[in-house]
Formats: sequence, structure tokens, C-alpha cells
Amino acid sequence: MTINLTVMLDIARDAVHHGTRRLKTQAVQQVTAKGDRDVATDLDHTIEREILAFLAERTPDIDRFGEESGGNPTTPHRWVLDPIDGTLNLVHGLPLYGVSLALTDGIRPLLGVISLPALDRTYCAAPGIGAWCNGNPIAPSTVSGLPEAMIAIGDYGTGDDAPQRNAVAIALHTALAPVAGKVRMLGSAAVDLALVADGTLDASITLGNRDWDMAAGVAIARAAGAAVTDTDGSPHDSRSRTTIATAPGLTASVLHILATATTGTQYDRRTPC
Repeated sequence: MTINLTVMLDIARDAVHHGTRRLKTQAVQQVTAKGDRDVATDLDHTIEREILAFLAERTPDIDRFGEESGGNPTTPHRWVLDPIDGTLNLVHGLPLYGVSLALTDGIRPLLGVISLPALDRTYCAAPGIGAWCNGNPIAPSTVSGLPEAMIAIGDYGTGDDAPQRNAVAIALHTALAPVAGKVRMLGSAAVDLALVADGTLDASITLGNRDWDMAAGVAIARAAGAAVTDTDGSPHDSRSRTTIATAPGLTASVLHILATATTGTQYDRRTPC
């Protein structure tokens, strides 16, 4: 199948607009527990249903996967949707949440659109086309030293492997505390990656990788010029274990400090950062 990314990006923007309109005009009516310390709302389900129906109508030959309803992709290309990334932020009135939609080839994102309604920002990007926020070109920051960097770290993990991942997260906080400018936990991977793309944040470290959380933000950050890798520095894709997005000048330092936390060795402050 030949994919016209310009056309698909327009379709993705239109699809995400449906979710944005819901988030701006409709309040949460029902919150349901989902898994370990996670929830879904009636809005999650409504937005997912509407966006997937829109995509089915506009692109019937492309499979669709939603966080809440799942999907069984049978073709290489697929739409991947998180109807509300940062649902708990929304429920608690914290304005860091959004709709995240990507088109992927099953391994890598081909384009991404993220809408952050409470911030009145819409990000969209595709490799070779560019990256924008509200129609304006964006680029990552030029920060090259950890002491000047603001770094976001993903939420502590849940589930069976949470103790191992959280031990690494705590070690990472310990390693960053004496050397990083500021460390934040914002509660939304879509927010983290979009803010790295536009230079608001200097780096984002997520000790996990789920397509619906990451694919759109990875596409946007990468198209904007940020480095997006796995822990070992290899290019990020759906098979990566972690999602590391950095301003280009910070990549080596962030990967070094993450490797230090992962192996449990003491961080050497003499290492250039």
C-alpha cells in the first residue's frame, strides 16, 4: 500500500479534532478502575469510539488499534490511538493530558498528532514533512549541559514488573538529583514528548514503551529534530524497551546517566555533561 503522508496527516488532524472538541465541551461522568492503579473514563471510551469510526470511514484499508478497545492488526500499516493520555491528570483537574494518534508501519511511527486541549496546543509531524505546534514550526532546545536541563521522567510503573522498573526509576532520580537542573514527573508520555519536541523540556525518560502512549510523540519529537532512542542508544521503535527523547546536545549525557542507574554503578560527576 502506498501511503501519502501529507494526506494522512490531514486525516489524523481531523480525527484528533473530534477528541479535542469532546474534551473541551464534555465533563467526565464516570470513572472506572482499570488494571493496577489505572482508570478509564466514559470520555476515554467515547473519544476512542468516535475517532476509530472516523478513521474507518476515511481510511478503510488501514487497521486501527485503540488503548481501550484494542484491535487485531492484519496489515503492516495501522492507526494507534490513545484517546486520553494522562487520564488521571484529567480526573484530578491537572491540565496535562491529551489525545494522541499515530500512523505506524507496525515498527515505526510514520506520523503523529497530539492535542493538548487545556493548553490549547496541537502538535503534528511526519518525517520529511516537518513538525509544528498550532501551525508554527518547532524544534528541540539547544541545551547541552545537564545542569541547565529540565528533564521529565515517566510515571512509576505498575504491574508484575513494577518493582524492577521502579528500582531503576528511583536510582535514576538519585543519579539526576545532584546534576540535573530540574526533574519533573508530568504524568503523560504524550505531554513529555511534545514538550521535548518544542524545546519546553530538554529531555524525557520513560522506562517503558507502549505504542499508544509513545508512537505519536516519538514521531513528533523525531521530526522536530530531537534524538529518540532506546537505553542503549539504538534508534527507538516499537520493539524498544524504553523511550528516551533528548535535545541533540544532551543525548550522550542522558544515556550515560541512565546506564549508570540501570547498572547500579555510581555516577561520575567528572563525566562531561
